[in-house]
Amino acid sequence: MSWKLLGRIVLIGGVAGFLGVIAISTILDKAAGEKPLAAPEATPSLIARGEYLARLGDCAACHTVPGRPLFTGGLRMVTPIGAIYTTNITPDPTYGIGSFTLTDFDRALRFGVSRGHTLYPAMPYPSYANTKPEDVAALYAYFKSGVTPSATANIENEIPFPLSMRWPLTFWRLLFSSPPAPFKPGSLDPVEASGAYFADGLGHCGECHTPRTLTMQVRAQTRTDGAAYLSGAVIENYFAPSLRTSGPGSLADWSVQDVAEFLKTGANNHGIAFGSMTDVIVHSTRFMTDDDAFAAAKYLKSIVDNGTQTFTYDGTAHHALQEGDTSKPGALLYLDNCAACHRPDGLGYQRVFPQLAGNPVVIAPEPISLASIVLEGSLTPKTNATPAQFAMPSFAWRLNDQEVADVVNFIRSSWGNRSAPISAADVTKLRKRVRSD
Repeated sequence: MSWKLLGRIVLIGGVAGFLGVIAISTILDKAAGEKPLAAPEATPSLIARGEYLARLGDCAACHTVPGRPLFTGGLRMVTPIGAIYTTNITPDPTYGIGSFTLTDFDRALRFGVSRGHTLYPAMPYPSYANTKPEDVAALYAYFKSGVTPSATANIENEIPFPLSMRWPLTFWRLLFSSPPAPFKPGSLDPVEASGAYFADGLGHCGECHTPRTLTMQVRAQTRTDGAAYLSGAVIENYFAPSLRTSGPGSLADWSVQDVAEFLKTGANNHGIAFGSMTDVIVHSTRFMTDDDAFAAAKYLKSIVDNGTQTFTYDGTAHHALQEGDTSKPGALLYLDNCAACHRPDGLGYQRVFPQLAGNPVVIAPEPISLASIVLEGSLTPKTNATPAQFAMPSFAWRLNDQEVADVVNFIRSSWGNRSAPISAADVTKLRKRVRSD
């Protein structure tokens, strides 16, 4: 047998095998989902329930962007393989989901399969998988009968071939996303169980607050999956803090009422929402009923690690500043740029300018959030309970990379804060990412 013939056989075999894999992935995608579901009548009460659930699921944050009608998508999301854009989910038959049956809707929401292919996991279907069938039906009724259809075209994804092929996503889904199953409360009391249903499901808290592996799935989907669950993770240019009750940077110093208040208003005595959490507050959690907010808060506060430590204030840095001692690196920068709002004692002004002493964002394991806020600034969320917005300006124009590092490190090591420093080189890299976003 000649080498040329052998090469052709190998090539043909490889192509056949590749096509076989694609065929298998197509069959698996078509097999996903349950038997055909019958949609209940879209009554006003069912539509209203669906609207409330859509807010809990924060659908608008990703599927609505300025300049486009409600729920017509267009949000650009950068991934390691290129940019993807969220899609139109209005009941428009051409560009939206107007042709979807309840079965189609369920397959997309809980199984991650739409129009014959697996969705990118930027759609948090691994979390939505726990959604009860009756809640899926309510969501379907809302999006089909309570949302205005809009013939707004979707934006093509910016992922080059061959990375744009969807068949690898099928196997990712089978490996890392559990199929929908009835929610099991385990040993949780009814209120905590209600909170867990939100946090692990439509609330999809773990999509931001749980670290991911190299293959991009979250390390722990539920609390039974290990200590990585809701332990904090870097997302975009921020560190989404731990939602556990453990050591510094967690909810250890927050009460159940503190957490509930934060969900409803974006602020409490310990801190104020920032970054993408501001969108979560504005589009989602501020609409929670008091009972649902309390349930979510009680559940989160039930996640307690061994060796939990609370914050202890230390007035040494404050006393030094009072005495005019600015010998500590970053001290003078803090006085010149930060102290007017956050005070020399680091205690700020509750619900207006957050305290920096013991703030979970400040003392988180990663300094990236505090550095990003210094570079980008921040705007407090506007809700019915907090109609006035307060802005922190960007200091990117005023402070160089070494000065940003110095003031961040001063804050993270003063008033009882004891957290790892950031280097000027890391600030340089962060500044470049901030500029490119």
